[in-house]
Amino acid sequence: MGDGVRLTGATWPDMAGRPLLVVPLGSVEQHGRHLPLTTDTVVAQAVAEAAVAELDGAVLAPALAYGASGEHEGFPGTISLGTAALTTVLVEYGRSAGRWAGRLLVVNGHGGNLDALRAAVPQLRAEGRDVVWFPCGVAGGDAHAGRTETSLMLHVEPAGVRPEFAAAGETAPIAELLPRLRAEGVRAVSPDGVLGDPAGASAAEGAQLVRSLAGRLVAAVGAWDADAAGRLLG
Repeated sequence: MGDGVRLTGATWPDMAGRPLLVVPLGSVEQHGRHLPLTTDTVVAQAVAEAAVAELDGAVLAPALAYGASGEHEGFPGTISLGTAALTTVLVEYGRSAGRWAGRLLVVNGHGGNLDALRAAVPQLRAEGRDVVWFPCGVAGGDAHAGRTETSLMLHVEPAGVRPEFAAAGETAPIAELLPRLRAEGVRAVSPDGVLGDPAGASAAEGAQLVRSLAGRLVAAVGAWDADAAGRLLG
């Protein structure tokens, strides 16, 4: 069982011993009318926090709350750094943290951050730093602000959910939607910003999803095996 150390409450002598630093990465972007703009960050934080509690010698860093969310910029409230800027942030973060952290793990809660992770993490690894990333992906889950994310938020931050505004959006498979999403943005495909259907979401399902994601993450850290893009396998 880990000790759940948080960087926010630590002093510099506490960071001796080259620990594993776990960094949640999210976004500030629309999640329909019923979920908060910070959903991706909140979920990444919850999964990282649950995993750190089970990992000896791990330290939980404050979340990186902004990501690459250009496809959501048709909606007020979205703030996107873009892939190029996020790549630079991740590289510089890894270089700085690598001065004292033995390993760095980025727990990603937003799919739009993938291009930056796939660029930054291999660069850091090529420089000799032990850096990996892990996606908070749910097999069979809907793409955005549907049942999956609504269940997660009902468990993690229920006060932020507005169930009276929950409604189905575009439910076609994401593979079919990608060309239009990339060319025109989410609002052209789903006027309310939902890609999926939140019907049936529950806090109980959200709790099970967090347990499953955190369990997978803990097991993956134990193996510490990454692919060519620096993605932690497991």
